[in-house]
Amino acid sequence: MTQDSSQDTLLGLLSAGHAGVLVTLRRDGRPQLSNVSHAYYPDEGVIRISVTDDRAKTRNLRRDPRASYHVTSDDRWAYTVAEGTAELTPVAADPHDETVEELIRLYRDVLGEHPDWDDYRAAMVRDRRLVVRLHVERTYGIPKG
Repeated sequence: MTQDSSQDTLLGLLSAGHAGVLVTLRRDGRPQLSNVSHAYYPDEGVIRISVTDDRAKTRNLRRDPRASYHVTSDDRWAYTVAEGTAELTPVAADPHDETVEELIRLYRDVLGEHPDWDDYRAAMVRDRRLVVRLHVERTYGIPKG
Protein backbone atom coordinates (compact mmCIF):
# COMPACT_ATOMS: atom_id res chain seq x y z
CA MET A 1 0.00 0.00 0.00
CA THR A 2 1.54 3.29 -1.12
CA GLN A 3 1.12 6.01 1.45
CA ASP A 4 0.83 9.77 1.14
CA SER A 5 -0.33 12.40 3.60
CA SER A 6 -4.03 11.67 3.01
CA GLN A 7 -3.36 7.93 3.54
CA ASP A 8 -1.51 8.76 6.76
CA THR A 9 -4.52 10.81 7.91
CA LEU A 10 -6.93 8.00 7.03
CA LEU A 11 -4.80 5.45 8.88
CA GLY A 12 -4.47 7.87 11.80
CA LEU A 13 -8.22 7.74 12.31
CA LEU A 14 -7.84 4.01 13.06
CA SER A 15 -5.55 4.93 15.95
CA ALA A 16 -7.70 7.83 17.20
CA GLY A 17 -10.27 5.58 18.87
CA HIS A 18 -11.22 2.00 19.50
CA ALA A 19 -14.77 1.70 18.14
CA GLY A 20 -15.74 0.71 14.64
CA VAL A 21 -17.82 -1.52 12.41
CA LEU A 22 -16.49 -4.83 11.10
CA VAL A 23 -18.00 -5.84 7.77
CA THR A 24 -17.87 -9.50 6.72
CA LEU A 25 -19.59 -11.31 3.87
CA ARG A 26 -22.48 -13.70 4.37
CA ARG A 27 -22.74 -16.85 2.31
CA ASP A 28 -25.17 -15.08 -0.07
CA GLY A 29 -22.70 -12.20 -0.57
CA ARG A 30 -24.59 -9.65 1.48
CA PRO A 31 -22.63 -7.71 4.11
CA GLN A 32 -22.90 -8.56 7.80
CA LEU A 33 -21.98 -5.64 10.07
CA SER A 34 -20.91 -5.78 13.72
CA ASN A 35 -20.08 -2.95 16.11
CA VAL A 36 -16.79 -3.94 17.77
CA SER A 37 -13.79 -2.55 19.62
CA HIS A 38 -10.35 -2.64 18.04
CA ALA A 39 -6.74 -1.66 18.35
CA TYR A 40 -4.72 -0.62 15.33
CA TYR A 41 -1.03 -1.52 15.13
CA PRO A 42 0.49 0.76 12.46
CA ASP A 43 3.92 -0.89 12.61
CA GLU A 44 2.25 -4.14 11.50
CA GLY A 45 -0.56 -2.66 9.40
CA VAL A 46 -2.99 -4.79 11.42
CA ILE A 47 -6.30 -4.13 13.17
CA ARG A 48 -6.96 -6.56 16.05
CA ILE A 49 -10.47 -7.42 17.25
CA SER A 50 -11.60 -9.87 19.95
CA VAL A 51 -14.47 -12.14 18.85
CA THR A 52 -16.15 -15.33 20.01
CA ASP A 53 -16.05 -18.56 18.06
CA ASP A 54 -19.83 -18.91 17.68
CA ARG A 55 -20.64 -15.55 16.04
CA ALA A 56 -21.71 -14.94 12.45
CA LYS A 57 -18.72 -12.68 11.82
CA THR A 58 -16.34 -15.46 12.84
CA ARG A 59 -18.07 -18.05 10.66
CA ASN A 60 -18.11 -15.59 7.76
CA LEU A 61 -14.37 -14.89 8.08
CA ARG A 62 -13.53 -18.59 8.19
CA ARG A 63 -15.40 -19.06 4.93
CA ASP A 64 -14.22 -15.83 3.27
CA PRO A 65 -11.44 -13.84 4.95
CA ARG A 66 -12.13 -10.62 3.04
CA ALA A 67 -13.35 -7.89 5.38
CA SER A 68 -13.73 -4.15 5.76
CA TYR A 69 -13.51 -2.01 8.86
CA HIS A 70 -15.20 1.40 9.19
CA VAL A 71 -14.34 4.12 11.70
CA THR A 72 -15.45 7.74 11.97
CA SER A 73 -14.25 10.86 13.71
CA ASP A 74 -16.18 12.03 16.78
CA ASP A 75 -18.01 14.63 14.68
CA ARG A 76 -18.69 11.92 12.01
CA TRP A 77 -17.43 14.16 9.16
CA ALA A 78 -14.26 12.18 8.57
CA TYR A 79 -14.18 8.43 8.07
CA THR A 80 -11.88 5.63 7.08
CA VAL A 81 -12.67 2.27 5.57
CA ALA A 82 -9.85 -0.25 5.80
CA GLU A 83 -10.10 -3.27 3.54
CA GLY A 84 -8.05 -6.38 3.96
CA THR A 85 -7.71 -10.05 4.62
CA ALA A 86 -8.49 -11.44 8.05
CA GLU A 87 -6.40 -13.99 9.86
CA LEU A 88 -7.95 -15.81 12.83
CA THR A 89 -5.99 -17.05 15.81
CA PRO A 90 -6.88 -20.42 17.30
CA VAL A 91 -9.72 -20.36 19.83
CA ALA A 92 -8.45 -19.81 23.39
CA ALA A 93 -8.07 -23.29 24.89
CA ASP A 94 -5.88 -22.69 27.94
CA PRO A 95 -5.63 -19.62 30.20
CA HIS A 96 -1.95 -19.30 29.31
CA ASP A 97 -1.93 -20.09 25.59
CA GLU A 98 -0.77 -17.69 22.86
CA THR A 99 -4.32 -16.64 21.98
CA VAL A 100 -5.04 -15.57 25.56
CA GLU A 101 -1.74 -13.66 25.67
CA GLU A 102 -2.74 -11.80 22.49
CA LEU A 103 -6.20 -11.12 23.93
CA ILE A 104 -4.53 -9.62 27.02
CA ARG A 105 -2.37 -7.37 24.84
CA LEU A 106 -5.47 -6.27 22.92
CA TYR A 107 -7.43 -5.62 26.13
CA ARG A 108 -4.61 -3.50 27.53
CA ASP A 109 -4.33 -1.50 24.32
CA VAL A 110 -8.08 -0.77 24.27
CA LEU A 111 -9.04 -0.53 27.95
CA GLY A 112 -5.88 -0.55 30.06
CA GLU A 113 -5.37 -2.85 33.02
CA HIS A 114 -7.95 -5.44 34.07
CA PRO A 115 -8.72 -5.75 37.81
CA ASP A 116 -8.33 -9.57 37.78
CA TRP A 117 -6.20 -11.10 35.04
CA ASP A 118 -6.77 -14.67 36.27
CA ASP A 119 -10.52 -14.18 35.94
CA TYR A 120 -10.02 -12.59 32.51
CA ARG A 121 -7.87 -15.50 31.32
CA ALA A 122 -10.49 -18.04 32.46
CA ALA A 123 -13.28 -16.02 30.78
CA MET A 124 -11.41 -16.00 27.44
CA VAL A 125 -11.31 -19.81 27.46
CA ARG A 126 -14.89 -20.15 28.73
CA ASP A 127 -16.18 -17.69 26.09
CA ARG A 128 -14.16 -19.40 23.31
CA ARG A 129 -12.55 -16.11 22.28
CA LEU A 130 -10.04 -15.55 19.52
CA VAL A 131 -8.41 -12.60 17.78
CA VAL A 132 -9.18 -11.36 14.28
CA ARG A 133 -6.09 -9.83 12.71
CA LEU A 134 -7.24 -7.70 9.79
CA HIS A 135 -4.23 -7.04 7.55
CA VAL A 136 -4.94 -3.63 6.01
CA GLU A 137 -4.41 -3.70 2.25
CA ARG A 138 -6.31 -0.61 1.12
CA THR A 139 -7.97 2.40 2.73
CA TYR A 140 -10.37 5.03 1.48
CA GLY A 141 -12.54 7.66 3.05
CA ILE A 142 -12.62 11.34 3.86
CA PRO A 143 -9.65 12.50 5.89
CA LYS A 144 -10.14 14.98 8.68
CA GLY A 145 -9.34 18.37 7.24
